[in-house]
This record gives sequence, structure tokens and C-alpha cells, in this order.
Amino acid sequence: MSQLPSQMKGVVLTHHGDLDALSIRNDLALPVPAATDVVIKVAAAGVNNTDINTRKGWYSKGDNDAEDASWSGTPLPLPLVQGADVCGYIVAVGSEVDANRIGERVIIEPSLSEADGIELSSPWYFGSECDGGFAEYTKVAAKHAHAVNSTLTDAELASFPCSYSTAENMLHRAAVSKGDRVLITGASGGVGSAALQLAKARGAFVVAITSESKQEALKALGADDTLTRDCNWLAYAKDKLFDVVIDLVAGPRWPELLDMMRPFGRYAVSGAIAGHTVPLDVRTLYLKDLQLLGCTVLSEEVFGNLVKRIEAGDIAPLVSKTYPIEDIKQAQVDFEQKAHIGKFVLTF
Repeated sequence: MSQLPSQMKGVVLTHHGDLDALSIRNDLALPVPAATDVVIKVAAAGVNNTDINTRKGWYSKGDNDAEDASWSGTPLPLPLVQGADVCGYIVAVGSEVDANRIGERVIIEPSLSEADGIELSSPWYFGSECDGGFAEYTKVAAKHAHAVNSTLTDAELASFPCSYSTAENMLHRAAVSKGDRVLITGASGGVGSAALQLAKARGAFVVAITSESKQEALKALGADDTLTRDCNWLAYAKDKLFDVVIDLVAGPRWPELLDMMRPFGRYAVSGAIAGHTVPLDVRTLYLKDLQLLGCTVLSEEVFGNLVKRIEAGDIAPLVSKTYPIEDIKQAQVDFEQKAHIGKFVLTF
């Protein structure tokens, strides 16, 4: 650590609220690794719904009460460096980590089972319960820093960790396999477009729900068919029910998703951008023998499998635009317009 600076530039979340809750600083202390940690010089970091939701206090069930505003339902350690999507280079290691790892290019697994040298009793999320990647340097347990052998750029690799691991986890939990008919909501976003690619890699037939203006782009990405957000979904699915629904939207049309599923179908959810409180007719659930799967914590093998797919070229990065870290507020404003396909990435 002696050759590294003592201070760094980064963005800190100071409170829950609007964009004024983000402060760019040049005097942040460099992270100090625990024995099993690595320190990473951040090259690029993706922008996610999670960052914006956390800033606004959306995860709180008590009207943006700061006492339960993290993923785990506990207070956030403010001020906080957010950022769950990171590509960077290991520049220092803790005393129990092989020094030969210095210099590795890595991406960070955002669902953490270890932090500050301690095995966690319940998972943390990188950039939520602990500091993340919106800074020049960050630290994480060595086991959560995965080396990647790829010709992709740093920004392209930074588009993968959060959205693609979330998507792969949903597909894994829903046991998507060759021949399954899969419906994906919010298919033009980071997780949705990742789920589309990963489902096709598994041999599924994929129907993507998106805006009319993005239908052709998603077909080019591999979707077998598309539906618009306001068309008659039930008429489409009448004779072509789905084995799996991958949902990132929820909202007022949520009951229709269950009606579109086959008996013994699997529904996996990891987002609710159209509204988190929905009506459930329990009769639909039990008379169709459906499985409802909430997906946040990554299954153990998911991130390693994702890295293998990246290295094999099975999936392609979707970087819509890059911004310097100083423009994080503009990146979040643009992100909320939902006019893009894929990811926005901050660079250093």
C-alpha cells in the first residue's frame, strides 16, 4: 500500500434524496484491506437501478425511513460510496492473499458472503452495506474478485457483474433449459437484455416485452418474438403459454403474467420498476401449481459460470454510453429516461 496514494477521488452518498445527495470528493481515504481482501484500482463502474433506488431510499418499507433503506433492511453506513458493477485491477492484497494476484484484471461479484475479513451471517450487496466502486479504489474479499481473461474493454466488462449475474441467477433459480418458452419483462434494460442473451445461450425460446421503438433492436439481440408494453398479452399467450417468466417490472399488469404461464410454470422476479405492490389471486397460484421465486442472493456457482460465458464469448456486452465519473448525476438522469438499451458505464 505504500506506493499508493493516501487519498482518492470518489462519489459519496450523504443522505437519501435527490441528486444533491451525491457529492464528488477528492479527499476520500484509500481503503485498507483486511487479511483476506484485495484492493482494486477501479477502471470502470456501471450504473444501475440499485444505485438510484438506494439514493432515493426506495428499499425502505417505512416511507424512505433511513433505518431500513438497504437491501438487508438495515441502516446504510452513510456517507457511502455506491457502485455495484466494477471492472478494475488488483493493486494490493491482504496478508493472507497470494501477492501474485497483483496486476490481475477482475470483475467483482456484487453479492457478498464475506466483508472486512468476516464471513457474513446474511449477504451484503457491494455498494450498499459496504463501500462500492464509484471511487478510484475499492476493496473486496479476494474470493469475490474474479479474474477475467478477455479482449473486451474495461467499460464492456463493467457492464456485466450486476445485471448479468442477476439475470443468470434468475435463470438458474428458474431452471431454464433448452426448449423452454421464456417471457422477459423490461427486456431492454441491463438485466432484461442480459436475461435475453443468457436464456438464448441455454437454448430457450424467448419473447421480450419492451417499447415499440426497441422491438427490432431486441430481435437483433436474439429475441424470437416481442410484445409491446400495452398490447394484448393474454391474446398472444392463449395457445402459447410460457414455462418461465423473468420479471423486472411488476406493476399493474402483474396478474396477467401468471395467467400467461403453463401449469407448473416458474416465475422469477428481481425488480419492480412499474410498482412493487401487486394483487395476487392465490387461486391462480395453487390451481396452476406455480413456483414464485424471489431472486437477490446469488447461488454459489452463478458468478463463476458467468465469467466462463464471458471468456467463451457466449454473451456480448451492451454498453449504451460511457461517462466520466464526474458526470454521475447526468448519467443517473439519463438512466431514468429509459431511452437506452443496455448499460451506462462510468470511467476513471
